[in-house]
Amino acid sequence: MGFRMGIVGLPNVGKSTLFNALTRTAAAQAANFPFCTIEPNVGEVAVPDPRLEKLAVIAGSRQIIPTRMTFVDIAGLVRGASKGEGLGNQFLANIRECDAIAHVLRCFEDGDITHIEGRIDPVADAETIETELMLADLESIERRRANLARKLKGGDKESADQDRLLALAQAALNEGRPARMVKVAEDDQKQWRILQLLTAKPVLYVCNVEEAAAARGNSQSARVAEMAKAQGAASVVISARIEEEISQLPDDEAAMFLEEMGLHEAGLDRLIRAGYELLGLQTYFTIGPKEARAWTIPKGTLAPQAAGVIHGDFERGFIRAETVAYDDYIAGDGEAGAKEAGKFRVEGKGYEVQDGDVLHFLFNG
Repeated sequence: MGFRMGIVGLPNVGKSTLFNALTRTAAAQAANFPFCTIEPNVGEVAVPDPRLEKLAVIAGSRQIIPTRMTFVDIAGLVRGASKGEGLGNQFLANIRECDAIAHVLRCFEDGDITHIEGRIDPVADAETIETELMLADLESIERRRANLARKLKGGDKESADQDRLLALAQAALNEGRPARMVKVAEDDQKQWRILQLLTAKPVLYVCNVEEAAAARGNSQSARVAEMAKAQGAASVVISARIEEEISQLPDDEAAMFLEEMGLHEAGLDRLIRAGYELLGLQTYFTIGPKEARAWTIPKGTLAPQAAGVIHGDFERGFIRAETVAYDDYIAGDGEAGAKEAGKFRVEGKGYEVQDGDVLHFLFNG
């Protein structure tokens, strides 16, 4: 399991430049005019995880297969998108298909790159997009509640649950709060996700700064961080231009370039880690002589469901899981050493898989 993150923002904030860096391609046309990205560009990227290579070396794996995640570069939004302005309708439909939103905000000055509203104010930019998404949600909720009215009179329980949740979201939106700030009971989580509200999606604010501010950020990115904290959201600082340059370099040259810029790691790594945290995801590994492979699952996933990520038959016929924690696998120099140290475990259907577990599943096939 990976996840699908939409890259959104006003025109000319660096969305396509960031997408190019993420996918190591120049597939998205980065140009200085609104709507240069019309059809959403979709790119799959490998999730960097240094643990995977270490495991592969110990096991002598012939192939390394990282887990992957999908980024979608979505057309720039303008004020009035909720009413169809610019490419508003298409923009909203593309967001609806994503699991989370990476909201790129312009935190740099550059007289050669036009800002669609003629000023540099990332917090105001964030509010512009949030407002449009909230207006779109309100319109959708009103329409859906009107359609549910007849079923409610008939006493349909599912419709009643849906209407109750829509009413909760509507109340929050009317107070100026996005749907993601609504507290939803555990029993209602599945139905809540089915509603597919735009403002219920988790948001990661990506502060696109000038090259000189890539290591520590600037006053504009500090304002965004403060806003994100107040919302219970996350933020990362990235120079999309630097990331695009790094993405075109061989690994050894990229490492030297990062060091020269005072950066300990690529912004892509920070972005992915923040995305994982945002969606409550974690990684487990399957290791053998043929391949070392990483798999992504939500935190709290039980062993049978984790096995099902590999193949449905693994989940249906699940018998047990043999597991070693990553640190124990490394300390024991492999599975045999971990067994000798008493770190090899056999777990049943109720086992909650932990981040970094090295797993082998036994099942009835």
